[in-house]
Amino acid sequence: MSLTLDEIQNFKGKYPKQIWSLFFSEMWERFCFYGMRGMLVFFMISQLNFHEKEANLQYGATQAFVYAFTFVGGLFADKILGFRKSLFWGGLLMIVGSLILATDPHKFFFLGIAFTVVGTGFFKPNISSMVGQLYKPNDSRADAGFSLFYAGINLGALLGGYLCIAIGKGELFASIIPEELRWHLAFGFAAVVMVVSLINFVFTQRSLGSIGLQPGHPDNEVKSAPIPKWQEYGVYVLSLIFVPIIMIMVAKTEYTDYFMWTIGPLTLIYLFYEMTKVTPSERKKLWAALVFILFSILFWGIYEQSGGSLSIFAAKNLNKDLLGLDPNGVNNSGGAFFIIFLAPLIGLLWIWLNKRKIEPNTIIKFGLGFIFLGLGYYVLFATRFFANLQGITSLNFFTIALLVITLGELCLSPIGLSIMTKLSTKNLQGMMMGMWFLASAYGQYVAGIIGAGLATAKEGSTNYDALITYTDGYKQLGLYAVIAGVVLILISPVVKKLMQDVK
Repeated sequence: MSLTLDEIQNFKGKYPKQIWSLFFSEMWERFCFYGMRGMLVFFMISQLNFHEKEANLQYGATQAFVYAFTFVGGLFADKILGFRKSLFWGGLLMIVGSLILATDPHKFFFLGIAFTVVGTGFFKPNISSMVGQLYKPNDSRADAGFSLFYAGINLGALLGGYLCIAIGKGELFASIIPEELRWHLAFGFAAVVMVVSLINFVFTQRSLGSIGLQPGHPDNEVKSAPIPKWQEYGVYVLSLIFVPIIMIMVAKTEYTDYFMWTIGPLTLIYLFYEMTKVTPSERKKLWAALVFILFSILFWGIYEQSGGSLSIFAAKNLNKDLLGLDPNGVNNSGGAFFIIFLAPLIGLLWIWLNKRKIEPNTIIKFGLGFIFLGLGYYVLFATRFFANLQGITSLNFFTIALLVITLGELCLSPIGLSIMTKLSTKNLQGMMMGMWFLASAYGQYVAGIIGAGLATAKEGSTNYDALITYTDGYKQLGLYAVIAGVVLILISPVVKKLMQDVK
């Protein structure tokens, strides 16, 4: 190996050099993911003729399985594949899914989505875990590193979130792309950037030392017996078997209900079993991690209206008073735009506060995240005061809401990735990162249910009536978020005690 783990972790300055390479692999993968995410609800309503309520439930189911499978991907990475092989296999599956959708998105929609779901499950948790291993335990620079990494996620989300939906709708390149090919190229674009992501990672591996190697590899820091090849190939075959199963379960949302009511309890039981094998000190840290995980479900359930009900709201109730931009594109990419500029600044702010010993602890940061989220939804409610009689309101004011919501996300999501790596034992790191994303799966599932509940305007009602219905719902969600933030801040001393030396 060219570098030892100590050499990597004893870096000078604010960021390890390897984080920039991982930044770009993650950026292009997130282009693919957020490009898909931004198209789902609009495509289902405009091209597949789904009802708004049905489209929200389908969206919630699809996103839930994306994040639920990260738990499976994290588990297989810990036990059999290692982070690197898991990431590469996941990327290949995502490319296949995007190419299937590019071939015929109307006929093969659920098949392409199923490949993307399984692929994301193998890719997403494991690149985050590798970022965590660039730092020594309790390195105060880790939060800043994850904030920078999060900026990479959102650069991909900005580009993919705007370009894919704008191409599909004909808002971009309409003069050179025939109408019948627009959706094909929008989905195919995601495949191209995923290839770039994997090529970048191949070169990145040379500077990662022992990070992400398969269990049993001679250069792995943790010494163990080599993994039999049949187990590795078995994971590949099993993941392909999951594709038709997930395709059916996403297409029939009642199956998603059964799955979500089963996987959560089973996952908790498995975690409690693993907790019996660790020391009392490690067990307390895992209990603290569980608090973060459970509260994050509520956060994502509210936040992820952006891909569901807000996608419909953008299409039907927003004008183009922001530089003539497409409202759906702004909804899909506006938060990412703000994160690109704010994430490094927030990360540096945590370092500045830490040096002066006044940095708020992680649980208070979580609480602040909920409060900003709630305030953002109150701003969404206030868009009704700028509406005309046709129910069309200001994209400018809507974008202010995205800015406030983004401040909440920056207080919670990058810190969440960091805290999972800090509170996990070494042999459970992939699993705990998977549980963090499984909590996001439940959040997405809840988001779909909430979005379906918001799509209650009666048949024959006006567009203005729909505006009032949606904004009333956003006001209620804002209240729930603020209450959750206050509760988190109040219980912070108890959770801080469980976290012990973890900051």
